[in-house]
Amino acid sequence: MEEIKDTYKTIDVPSEETLFKDRNSKFFGYAFPVFSEEDIKEALEGLRKKHHSARHFCYAWQLGTEKIRFRANDDGEPSNSAGQPIYGQIQAFEVTNVLIVSVRYFGGTKLGVGGLINAYRTSAQFALEASEIIEKTIDIRYKLTFEYDMMNKVQRIIKERNLTIVVQKLEMNCEYIISVRKKESQTIFEIFDTLFKVEIEELE
Repeated sequence: MEEIKDTYKTIDVPSEETLFKDRNSKFFGYAFPVFSEEDIKEALEGLRKKHHSARHFCYAWQLGTEKIRFRANDDGEPSNSAGQPIYGQIQAFEVTNVLIVSVRYFGGTKLGVGGLINAYRTSAQFALEASEIIEKTIDIRYKLTFEYDMMNKVQRIIKERNLTIVVQKLEMNCEYIISVRKKESQTIFEIFDTLFKVEIEELE
């Protein structure tokens, strides 16, 4: 049976600012943890304010763990000379939910496409090397609905299986949202699904 991959690598906090220089051009590198295009927009706006006289803000991002979305942007540099080399580093470091930006100040000497590819790739590499890369698990969320008289049974399974209760609502009946590692999710689903008077459904 194929092993289910249920971990991924990412960063939790923005990296330190890094600097790569080539023939007087400066490339400031940054890595940010991001979860939406809104986060990406905010990070880029912040850098544009900080470096208001810079010529280019080239970047690449990747979001998602199973359904992957990504984008690479050359921001006025020759086609594929900036965004793609930056995205290549995201792939090389195997990270996701991340935005890498390289801010360029032109130094007066043209670097040529090869020079640019090298500079943006190195800038992205520096930013990722300056980040603490961590491993997280891919988790599935389930909603459990049950009557009060089932509380002890449900609690016992949660304790035995080391599950995390993310949200609990205790009203006319009880509602738990639990988080389960992907590779254990099928087993957990079956345990609760066979329990009398407990309803379980997977949340998107």
